[in-house]
Amino acid sequence: MTASTSAAAAPVAELKRTLPLISVRNLAVAYDDQPVLNGVDLDVNPGDMVALLGASGSGKSTLMKSLTGFAPITAGTARVAGYDVTNLRRGDLRKLRSDVGQVFQQFNLIPRLSVLTNVLTGALPHAGPANLVGGFSSEHRCLAMHYLDRVGIAHKAKEPARALSGGQQQRVAIARALMQQPRVILADEPVASLDPKLADSVLELLRGIATEDGIPVLVSLHVLPLALAHSDRILGLRNGRLLLSAPTAELDAPALSVLYDGEGTSHDDH
Repeated sequence: MTASTSAAAAPVAELKRTLPLISVRNLAVAYDDQPVLNGVDLDVNPGDMVALLGASGSGKSTLMKSLTGFAPITAGTARVAGYDVTNLRRGDLRKLRSDVGQVFQQFNLIPRLSVLTNVLTGALPHAGPANLVGGFSSEHRCLAMHYLDRVGIAHKAKEPARALSGGQQQRVAIARALMQQPRVILADEPVASLDPKLADSVLELLRGIATEDGIPVLVSLHVLPLALAHSDRILGLRNGRLLLSAPTAELDAPALSVLYDGEGTSHDDH
């Protein structure tokens, strides 16, 4: 490769790193002809930690579900991790979901299984169903231990998941998501059941993953100080519409109060 060719390739590589891994345009979702989301636009780039805010019924969870095909997109487009979510066949939908790590309020661990085994289940989409019978490879086990160390609980690897505290279980869930080798992480109210100190530590962990690994994290939250402390950008939904999108540094609690003052509750936050 010549020097001129190398110089030309560098901006292209940089562009690929900054292209949105989540790109939504004019997105609408309705259940039984009842609109839940309408005209939503958003971009999430590699390395972003983006907080999604809104009152109950604003459509936060519906937006999260629409990005992996669990909510019906009735208009607009959504591209996630290189997939056009609005036009996916079933097989490609499975591939999309394997490329998106998901972290939930309820940790969704298997309580009787060890912490290590719970993390290993994150490899199933890529490793294949044979592992359910024959056990995981040593490479997978080493990788799972690496991620447990990354989230700070490698010393708990042999314990049953049910023996861990809530904050520790959420860390296991994050390690399991990383085991998927995801291109994007969606975290739907991941700290809602944790006390403030644990919530801070979990969000710090997710932001570190976004920054250090370049895996963008879209996290829905309901506590304004947490969003202001742990995100690069904030998206605000109200009554199914995106009311604001701005760098976190430009926002404060009074600016965000518009998302909640007089908020209607005509829909459940699906």
